[in-house]
Amino acid sequence: MDVVIAGAGPNGLMLACELALAGVRPVVVERRPERSPEPKANGIVGQVVRLLRLRGLAPQEAPLPAFVFGAMPLDLSGLDDNPLHGMGVRQPELEELLEKRAVELGAEIRRGHELTGLTQDDHAVTVALTGPGGPYELRTRYLVGCDGAHSTVRKLAGIGFPGVHSAGVVSRTGHVSVPGAEIRPERAEMEVPGLGTYVLYTWHRTERGASAMLPAGPGTLLVSAMEWDDAAPGDDVPMTVAELRAALARVLGAELPLAAPLTPGPHVLRRLNGRNTRVADRYRAGRVFVAGDAAHVHSAMGAPGLNLGLQDAANLAWKLAAVVQGWASGGLLDTYEAERRPAAARVAMQTQAQLALAAPGAEVTALREVVGELLADTGARRRVAALLAGSDLAYPMPAPPHPLLGRFLPDLPADPGRRARPVLLDATGTARTRHGRVDVRPSDGPDSVLVRPDGYVAWAGVPDGTLDEALRTWFGESLEAA
Repeated sequence: MDVVIAGAGPNGLMLACELALAGVRPVVVERRPERSPEPKANGIVGQVVRLLRLRGLAPQEAPLPAFVFGAMPLDLSGLDDNPLHGMGVRQPELEELLEKRAVELGAEIRRGHELTGLTQDDHAVTVALTGPGGPYELRTRYLVGCDGAHSTVRKLAGIGFPGVHSAGVVSRTGHVSVPGAEIRPERAEMEVPGLGTYVLYTWHRTERGASAMLPAGPGTLLVSAMEWDDAAPGDDVPMTVAELRAALARVLGAELPLAAPLTPGPHVLRRLNGRNTRVADRYRAGRVFVAGDAAHVHSAMGAPGLNLGLQDAANLAWKLAAVVQGWASGGLLDTYEAERRPAAARVAMQTQAQLALAAPGAEVTALREVVGELLADTGARRRVAALLAGSDLAYPMPAPPHPLLGRFLPDLPADPGRRARPVLLDATGTARTRHGRVDVRPSDGPDSVLVRPDGYVAWAGVPDGTLDEALRTWFGESLEAA
């Protein structure tokens, strides 16, 4: 067996899809017997949306005209090169979409199979599992932990998970109804008799905390209330609608008549005490890798989680496939951590900054005024949009400098049948390569561009010896030479 993936959430399923596109059929093991119906993320925001479009999985993606940063409005309508794209899809539907694609491509999904142990040697990893038929073992060349923040794979592999815990930050979220209210999604507002009009779809910060309300079906809202409070109940105390109602009243200074939701479940009703911001101290231990939440956790402000995790999967998959198929250069797998760990550190930084901007206090209010003035500048808005999209960070590339080098190339035409192959976009009409693993397409751009399977530029310029070197570095010796 070549690759086993632990965890059938979005990141594990994305990894399975990308591996299968690259010609490797993985086995995905998941302890839950069925896909979770819990409505976690309500959409995807960031650069990975464009990659999903390339794979034919995001037909409705588009740049966002507005967003939010640190519970502050971020107007993006005037950016002609707006990098922040979004895709409206709930996490259960995303998982269903990715699982269907993975199975179509030949991946095997084993649900109800829990990873309980692992050992590795120079040649393979032996994975201990417990399934419906009892305990058994798999021997695989590589194991990838996509099994969440409490990753068993990460712990068993001895990978550290350093970071900080922000105590005293309490977030309560739940699906509710508001009796008597008129919800107007098309106008992003809700009218509550006797209490006034409330803005939907965005965070609202007061001197007592922050809140957000999002339409979630006929007569139903997803309401969040965030407070800086050390006296919240512990995790052993069940969350209730009454507790959410009281928290929202403290934040807003007015009590909305929250009640149980009117739409069928499943429904969210949860309390998070504190905030963890952690990044794995390494992404690889021998033949074991971590990706997604197994490699990093952070605040959900700005919705960066799926953008970060799905790109982990896209980055790692083609490199694992190259090693499995025997043509990778010696250090190719090491570039996974070199490229993706800085991206996680960047998200850890900006989500902590957003959380700080949402906190109560006169000093924070003053800071928000300064940041608000900066966000009136077009250049500052563009930089923040790129930060949220994850497009502000270029991968280090061993090639001559070029503005596109190490960056995601968003303008490739969608081609789901491309089998996740690299592409040389030839602007000269003279580029010749019989490499065999690289497709050559004509381009009307000013320079020729070599694009990796994950959509990132590995080389750009006028075809010469540096192109040949880039081809060998990323895609091995040519088939003709071999």
